[in-house]
Amino acid sequence: MSFKLTTITLLALSLYGVSARADDDANTPMLSFSGYGTLGVAHSSENKADFNSSYFKPNGAGYSHSWSADVDSLIAGQVMANLTSQLTAVLQVVSEQNYDNTYRPHVEWANIKYQLTPDFSMRVGRIVLPVFLVSDSRKVGYANPWVRTPGEVYRVLPVSNSDGIDASYRVRIGEFTNTVQGIYGQNEIDLPSGGGTAKAKDVWGISYTGEVGAATAHLSYLQSNATVDAYKPLFDGFRQFGAEGIALADKYDLSKTHVSFISLGAMYDPGGWFAMSEWCNLDSKIETLRRSAWYASGGYRIDNFTPYLTYARVKADVNPSDPGLNVSALPPSQAGFAAALNAGLSAVLRTISAQKTISIGGRWDFMKNADIKLQFDHTRIDAGSNGSLINTQPGFQTGGKVNVFSATIDFVF
Repeated sequence: MSFKLTTITLLALSLYGVSARADDDANTPMLSFSGYGTLGVAHSSENKADFNSSYFKPNGAGYSHSWSADVDSLIAGQVMANLTSQLTAVLQVVSEQNYDNTYRPHVEWANIKYQLTPDFSMRVGRIVLPVFLVSDSRKVGYANPWVRTPGEVYRVLPVSNSDGIDASYRVRIGEFTNTVQGIYGQNEIDLPSGGGTAKAKDVWGISYTGEVGAATAHLSYLQSNATVDAYKPLFDGFRQFGAEGIALADKYDLSKTHVSFISLGAMYDPGGWFAMSEWCNLDSKIETLRRSAWYASGGYRIDNFTPYLTYARVKADVNPSDPGLNVSALPPSQAGFAAALNAGLSAVLRTISAQKTISIGGRWDFMKNADIKLQFDHTRIDAGSNGSLINTQPGFQTGGKVNVFSATIDFVF
């Protein structure tokens, strides 16, 4: 489903809703507007690579900028249209650093919701992927205790929405509220540095959220057929070297591969303090995609101040190095090309994140609907990996340690 089709449909139904609202609850506003934003800066101790909050951003703090405002800064606006007592539409637009280093706004959500019963609803359009505890608010800094969601976990599945349909059903059993959601759709994202696109087709999944008192539990499962075409020329080159090259390409190529994702999460927040944890696993026949991650986080609220601590870990189920083609067995006319392919493969394997991070920070709610946060991250990167660092430069050493300091102001309106 294209964004153009979604927008046209939303506009058409909004026109219909102007007349339809006359028969519905006049106390509910036809249109409402809200928004959120973050103004932030970050500094990284690594000066031969960049730290950023997303794989879809081209640079960040470290090599490109000693202090970067691109890591966390964004502004977003959302329009909600109450078309009838059962039919609503939402459009959310976000401006943040894009793959091409612009801040051109993009559509995060654009969907129509029909409430068939008080507990059963369906949506069509661009919809959030319900795979994490804070999927709905992963970009809303004010809604979360940290400067940013723990990257070790949330980068395992960095895509935040899909174009398609979903259905949600809620059941209350005593004090327990149980919500089951099913989703089907697709997604396409442009990659930085001329890396082409990442596509996910036939995305389908199911999630469960259980709530009782101050406790929340979340479980999700997702499947998709994924393609990342950035490495297609590399693995097409490997396939020119017969069975050995084909085997290597089939082992690592990200073209048209089936992936599955599962996550578990729990949170307890009685008001004075909070504790939460999530675990996830991404699986595929392609070794470069296999990984698992988890984090645990907690904080204590002292009036308007909340200190917090987080530990996060991501591990990749792949050897960080591969000798590639046997160059010594090739004639000189082919050996140079094969060596270049092997170097390209090594570069790909280094981008697979494997690291652990301990974060300590504090949040100060200094005024209504706004906070200030300071956070220090100490990351130990596994040997042979770039970790989550991007835009690596000559002289960068894999493994090692990185410190990141971040300061943000979050607000909602």
